[in-house]
Amino acid sequence: MPDFNCSPIPGFSPVIIHLFGPISLRWYSLAYIAGLVLGAWVFHRIMKNNALWALPGKKGTPPASPAITEDLLFWCTLGIIVGGRLGFILLYRTEWIWEQPVSILKTWTGGMSFHGGAVGALLAVLYVAYSRKVQPLRLADAVAAVAPIGLFFGRLANFINGELYGRPWDGAWAMRFPCDENTAMPLRHPSQLYEAALEGIVLFIVLRIAITRFRTLTRPGLTTGLFMLGYGLRHGGRVCS
Repeated sequence: MPDFNCSPIPGFSPVIIHLFGPISLRWYSLAYIAGLVLGAWVFHRIMKNNALWALPGKKGTPPASPAITEDLLFWCTLGIIVGGRLGFILLYRTEWIWEQPVSILKTWTGGMSFHGGAVGALLAVLYVAYSRKVQPLRLADAVAAVAPIGLFFGRLANFINGELYGRPWDGAWAMRFPCDENTAMPLRHPSQLYEAALEGIVLFIVLRIAITRFRTLTRPGLTTGLFMLGYGLRHGGRVCS
């Protein structure tokens, strides 16, 4: 990931602090950490709250003890990093496999795929579910309820990096992205902020209402389905280029 500034924020550096050699702590990395840690905290609280897993007037039991949070955090972190990197290589840099295989390991130079990270997280959930003898759909439901937290921080990181910006636009809050090659129309939609709001904040609130008010966690797969539906609807009207 280059150190030059592609962000619409003037004078902003993507690097927080250089650690050693090519290794630096970046805002993008901090977004991953924040999303995973905060998501794990909310997930832990969901697994402690028996009422969320019960129909009105009945006693409910979470699918696993809150201690499963540690295992899930470790494997999801690994799945997101490995899956995101491999997804990027397979989708966008396939030639690296035979031309410069060492570059595959250089994650600090940038290159992560959301789709690969999502697959990695899904495999992590399935592994933890089967290793702990937990119903996969019930565990996936709890993960889906907190997934928008990671999406929120991820989209903020995209904004900071000046990537995945929207279509050309000259409206009131249009922004200039320095690394945009389209010099004829450099102003664009800050679509990363739209996505942070919709697939992050709004979707989190919707799922929170679903699990607390409508007790969707009592029906395995329903919360996961709502998450996928909400995420899909948001992308149905995207303004990205």
